[in-house]
Amino acid sequence: MIVPDTNLGKASPGKRLLLSLVLIILAAGVAWIAWVYGQIRYYAERDEARTASAIAVFGAAEYDGRPSPVLRARLDHALDLYSKDLAPMVITLGGADEGDQHSEGGVGHDYLLAHGVPEAGIIAETQSNNTAQSAARLSVIARTNHLNSIIVISDGTHLFRIHALCEKNGLTVYTSPRPETRSLDWQTSLSRIAHEIISYTAFRLHLH
Repeated sequence: MIVPDTNLGKASPGKRLLLSLVLIILAAGVAWIAWVYGQIRYYAERDEARTASAIAVFGAAEYDGRPSPVLRARLDHALDLYSKDLAPMVITLGGADEGDQHSEGGVGHDYLLAHGVPEAGIIAETQSNNTAQSAARLSVIARTNHLNSIIVISDGTHLFRIHALCEKNGLTVYTSPRPETRSLDWQTSLSRIAHEIISYTAFRLHLH
C-alpha cells in the first residue's frame, strides 16, 4: 500500500518566510516608486515663482559657447521672471565637460548679458559637474551674498530632486519649471522620470 506524501507541494516555514520577505520588499519598492513619481509630477506641474532674493538657473548642455535649446528655454524663463521684477539677480550654474572651452554657467551668463541683464545682476557658477554640486555651490553663493530665498529654474521633472538637494543645503527655494518648447514623446518622458526616480533614490541612500 502506497501512503501519499501529505507534505508534497507544501513550502517549508523557511521558504514561506523568504517568500513573504520578498513580497514585502517588492511592495515597498513599488510604493516608493509611486511616491517619488507623484512628487516629481507635483513639482513639474506647480510654479512657485514669487518675489525672492535671486533666480538660479540650473545648467544644461551648451554647444561651443551657445546654449542648447533646453538651456536657452531655462534662461528665457529666467529672463521672463527677471523682467517681472521677481528678483534683482540671476545665478547661472554649471561647469564644463571635459575638453570643452565653455561652461554652462558661463554660457548662461553671456546669454543673459546679451539680453539686457546687467553684469552686476548676474553671478556665474562654473565649477559644478552635477545637480548635487550645483545645489551645494548655490548654497555657498547664497550665504556669501546674503540671499534669503531663491527661485530655482530647471525642467519640470528635475525640480523635485533640486528642491530636496537645496533644502539639504539649507536653502529656501521656490521651484519654477521652464516651459516645454515642444511636446515630449512617451519614451523621452519615461526616460526623464526614470532617471529622476533613480537619482533621487540614490541621493536618499547617500550613494553620491
